[in-house]
Amino acid sequence: MIGILGGMGTQAGLDFCNKLAILYRGKIDQEYPLFLLYNKSNIPGRPESIGVQTRNLSNRISNKKSEKKYSLVLKSLLNGCHVLKKSKCKFIVIPCNTAHYWFDDLQKKIDLPIINMPKEVYKQTIKSCKKKSTIGLLATEGTLKTGVYNKFFDKDYNLIYPNPSAQKNSVNRAIKLVKMGKVKEANKTIKSAIDYLIKKNCKKIVLGCTELPIAIFAFKSFKTIKSSKIFLDPNLILANAAMKKYKK
Repeated sequence: MIGILGGMGTQAGLDFCNKLAILYRGKIDQEYPLFLLYNKSNIPGRPESIGVQTRNLSNRISNKKSEKKYSLVLKSLLNGCHVLKKSKCKFIVIPCNTAHYWFDDLQKKIDLPIINMPKEVYKQTIKSCKKKSTIGLLATEGTLKTGVYNKFFDKDYNLIYPNPSAQKNSVNRAIKLVKMGKVKEANKTIKSAIDYLIKKNCKKIVLGCTELPIAIFAFKSFKTIKSSKIFLDPNLILANAAMKKYKK
């Protein structure tokens, strides 16, 4: 059984489950994949816990206050993973990009495999895009500051982001609107950030916050999502990776 640790945010977790079911739908109920979603929405805010609000990345090694905030999120994530493990899940996925800042420490503490979403997105990029290409990344400031994508992409690609104005007024706002359920407004809001990256000659754009595919593809068919030539949807890629492991 696939364990899904969601709640960061709730709409993103449901989007992942929906894509998992649509990608691998069965002819009868019994042919669908077995999965358990733990929508743990009470996990402390990830951006607040890594110092995004102060525009300084928290140094959890030397700063006691930062270390405490980091540890609180880690403990909450770990509790969620333990629930999934006790429920007999064989491995875990976390449909939240920013949460992968805690991935290494979390994996060390839970005796259950966790699929790394940014790593899977990188592996998919290698298959579909030449090395040294310019890749755009739309994500929370937390994801950008902690470099969870840079860790995989920097050696092979030129990873670029929107300018500060587009980040604040387009990306951050669109993410917030999706969380509030205002998807139609989010769809309009994110367009300026996309246009900025396209003008920078990006070959691909990673939708590095799981709220963003909801905003961008809200009024399009699933076939359009799967066949997109520019966007890389981490939830879609993670769903495929999860099913590949599930079938083994």
